[in-house]
Amino acid sequence: MPLTVVLAEDSPLMRDGLVGVLTRFGHQVLAAVGDADALLTAVRELGPDIVVTDVRMPPDNTDDGLRAAIALRRESPTLPVLVLSQYIEQSYAAHLLDLGGDSGVGYLLKDRVSAVTEFVDAVTHVAAGATVVDPEVVRQLLNRRHDPLRRLTPREREVLALMAEGHANADIARELYVTEAAVHKHVSGILQKLELRLDGQGHRRVLAVLAYLRA
Repeated sequence: MPLTVVLAEDSPLMRDGLVGVLTRFGHQVLAAVGDADALLTAVRELGPDIVVTDVRMPPDNTDDGLRAAIALRRESPTLPVLVLSQYIEQSYAAHLLDLGGDSGVGYLLKDRVSAVTEFVDAVTHVAAGATVVDPEVVRQLLNRRHDPLRRLTPREREVLALMAEGHANADIARELYVTEAAVHKHVSGILQKLELRLDGQGHRRVLAVLAYLRA
């Protein structure tokens, strides 16, 4: 289904490229802006289906895009947000996931944009309510051996990594060549070992990904 998008990226070349990719796949870019202030204005005026923004951009050229995305999400908790970053920064993903709720959120490295289908799939998944974390971030975090993840089996760690990338149980089953029932069992084991319970603030799968990112 075609989506309406507000895009924020300070590099004109990258911005035009992203607009071209999204348009080619049938999505409508309502606004493509180059700074955080313009992002805030465009989203508030146009009400897109999803926001795609760079982390670093004017006016301060630090994490202005991330802060704008967080502000927008707090104003509109159902607004899906996909953040792009030049470098791996674990705290950026954690800040986004901290917002909680059932709406989509994602963190991708800009290198992923060159894999056009993966980028567009991420946009679609986030807009549909999924949590998507860049696979390279996931791979780096897999090498860390701190609690609570040390309690997970190797297979549970694989499942959690795929959860962090935004995959549903059926997708994970296909990826690992196991049954969906087996994936469900692994997910239940992950949630139990991470001592996650349903509460009023968020979904356990998202909380599991948060634990994964912070480990």
